[in-house]
Amino acid sequence: MAKVKTKFACTQCGTESPKWMGKCPGCNEWNTMVEETETEIKAPVGRGELLRTKEKARAIIDIESGREPRVSTGLSELNRVLGGGLVPGSLLLVGGDPGIGKSTLLLQASYSLSTQGLKVLYVSGEESVRQTKLRADRLGALNDRLFVLCETNLEVIEEAITEVSPDFLVIDSIQTVYRPEVASAPGSVAQVRECTAHFMRISKINGVATVLVGHVTKEGAIAGPRLLEHMVDCVLYFEGERHHTYRILRAVKNRFGSTNEIGIFDMTEDGLREVTNPSELFLSERPLGVSGSTVVASMEGTRPVLVELQALVTPTHFPSPRRMASGFDHHRMSLVIAVLEKRMGMFLQNQDAYLNVAGGVKLDEPAADLAAAVSLASSLKDKPTRPYDAIFGEVGLTGEVRAVSRAEQRVKEAHKLGFKRVIMPEQSMKGWSPPKDIQLIGVKTVAEALKAALE
Repeated sequence: MAKVKTKFACTQCGTESPKWMGKCPGCNEWNTMVEETETEIKAPVGRGELLRTKEKARAIIDIESGREPRVSTGLSELNRVLGGGLVPGSLLLVGGDPGIGKSTLLLQASYSLSTQGLKVLYVSGEESVRQTKLRADRLGALNDRLFVLCETNLEVIEEAITEVSPDFLVIDSIQTVYRPEVASAPGSVAQVRECTAHFMRISKINGVATVLVGHVTKEGAIAGPRLLEHMVDCVLYFEGERHHTYRILRAVKNRFGSTNEIGIFDMTEDGLREVTNPSELFLSERPLGVSGSTVVASMEGTRPVLVELQALVTPTHFPSPRRMASGFDHHRMSLVIAVLEKRMGMFLQNQDAYLNVAGGVKLDEPAADLAAAVSLASSLKDKPTRPYDAIFGEVGLTGEVRAVSRAEQRVKEAHKLGFKRVIMPEQSMKGWSPPKDIQLIGVKTVAEALKAALE
């Protein structure tokens, strides 16, 4: 009997080692090496018809150039995140917490594509066909061009793809699919890597747009080797709080569009409903006339979004004050506090400071600095800001307010929601005409912004 060879592979980056190590030499993560059985994979005779086409090298000047064709998914928010629609032959990876609504989103998109005359194959490795049918009944997603398969064997799935010849393929989820030639269990590094590579070749050669659903770890990252995210064309994260009904679809990698776009959905009994005006949703529960609350005009990709930024500054009895931020970069919060102490003379060394972005949105652009400074100063002085003021601008270390991009779109969004004033960098007011019935206050320093907002 031949001796069984084993190896150890990292679940984060896929680095292989002949022996176990506590720390991965590839990504320097601890306790990520798992044991696997080495297997020589040979293609079985009579199979692999989908992958038998041969490509020849061509000169780049002989290749026809043109824009990639787009297919509308029927969901405008999903189209926005994808960069305008679904690209045939693309491979997408969708991750999210359990029960967040990934299967519901993809089933709704599959139904919409089937109504356009496209063949859709929905492969579920976690639910039976009856369970999928119950969800389709609830969503009203019934069409004769939408095919459902409950299978985890990669060879059987390949046979179904050959038989149906779909234009759109959904694999829910990639961690449940296994290849019989690989000795590892489903969900292991080797199985996920081999199955993803197989689906990638099917997608590219046959022009089938494929979506892979991936599980996430407790840290929120997609489970499996990091190589998984490098192989696909687009990585989407479906996020949301269990105590709220809205969901955010965010792209962290997109070869066919921007990675800063977000899509907003509202989870209802009849499925996911698109939110066309997210600013109104995020500001619906905003308290008026309360200190520490400001509205920041942020940009999420090409879409301006107005969100509430809340700050709480309270005295502490401990020698080192706490600095906590939710939805806001902790390092930028420390920078803003240092500017308020050094340039504005505010004493915050004996104060705990908390910063929260209402609605679960993550503000990662410098344009939110000025609103954070106003919120912290408002809570420290216990002076409320005007309820219909919108604020944006980048804060420098010398206390200056720097210009930000797309100021016109931010102002128009504030005007559309009924805001009366916008406090913004003076340099961003040049080169465009503001709408009527809204007052623009240009500031050069943080001191001018605090004077305009609090006095």
